[in-house]
Amino acid sequence: MAETALPLAAHQLVRTEDVQEVRRSVGRVLCPHSLEVVGGRFSARHHSFHLSQVGLNYLDYGTEVRISVAEISTFFAVQMPLAGSAEVAQGRERVVASRATASVVSPARPMVTRWTAGSPRLIVWIDRTGLEQQVAALLGRPIRRPVSFALGMDLALAQPWVTLVRLFADDAERADGLLAQPLPAAQFQRLLMTQLLTSQPNNYSAALRGAAHAVAPRSVRRAVELMEEHAGEPITVEDVAEAVGLGVRALQAAFRKHLGTTPTAHLREIRLRRVHEALRAAEPAECTVTDVALRWGFAHLGRFSASYRQCYGELPSETLRR
Repeated sequence: MAETALPLAAHQLVRTEDVQEVRRSVGRVLCPHSLEVVGGRFSARHHSFHLSQVGLNYLDYGTEVRISVAEISTFFAVQMPLAGSAEVAQGRERVVASRATASVVSPARPMVTRWTAGSPRLIVWIDRTGLEQQVAALLGRPIRRPVSFALGMDLALAQPWVTLVRLFADDAERADGLLAQPLPAAQFQRLLMTQLLTSQPNNYSAALRGAAHAVAPRSVRRAVELMEEHAGEPITVEDVAEAVGLGVRALQAAFRKHLGTTPTAHLREIRLRRVHEALRAAEPAECTVTDVALRWGFAHLGRFSASYRQCYGELPSETLRR
C-alpha cells in the first residue's frame, strides 16, 4: 500500500521500530497500556486526528502484538480492523475483530487484545462525557448509569456508522475540510455519537428506541408494533411495508431517518431478544438452542450464533446453561 493511501497520512505522529516510542505516542493520545511484541519484525505507525469529543487513529504494528489496558475511564474506543484480525476480551465478553466485526470497548473494565500480523486498524475515540451528555439529550433526562456497549459490532448492520467514519477520515485529510469549522464539527460529533448509540446494542438501547418511537411517524410506530406482534411468524419486510401502506424503499428510508436502523435489522434484533428471553427461561434438559433458534426464524445457525454473541456477549448455549 502506498504511503499516500494510508488513512490519516497527513496526521502521522510516529513511524518507528522502537516499541516504547509508539507505546508512548498511543498512550498520550489514548491511554497508558502495555505493549508486547509476540513475534516477527516490529514496524509501527501511529496517525491521529482529534476533535473535541471524537477522534480517529490509524495504528499498525507490522507484526503480532498483545496489548493490555488496566482501565479505560474517560472514553469509548471502536476498533475497526482494515485487514487481519484480533482477539479482544473485556470482562466476560470476547470477540474476534475482523473486517466484518469491530470491537466497541466501554470504560471501567480491563481490556486485553491480541492482534495478528498485518492488522492495521482505525480506532474511533469518543469522549465519555460527551457521549453520556448525548444520551441524556436524546432521552430528555439525566442518566443514572454509565453507558456500556456490547463488545462486538456487526459492521454489515452498522453501515450508517461506517459511512460516517469514512467521511471523518476523508475530511481529516483536507486542509479546507468542513470539520475544521466549529459548527459543522459540533454537528458531526453529535451525529457520530447518535449513530453509534442507535447502531450498537447498549444498556440504553430500549430507552432510546422508546424515545425515537415517540417522535416517529405513525407508519413507523405501526411497523414496529407489527414486528413485535408477528416476530415468530415468517413475515418479511415486504409484508410489513404493505401492512402499513408504504413501499419497501419508503419504509427503509423512514426507519433510517427515525430509528437509525433498517427494518431487517430491527426485526432481527427483536427475534434475537425473543431467543435470549426464551433461553433464560428454559430448562437445559427440556430444549436445545437449535429448537429455540428455529422457532424464531434463524435457519442459519452459525450466523445466528455469531450475531447472538455480538449482541449479548456470550454464546446462546451459555445463556441456556445459566
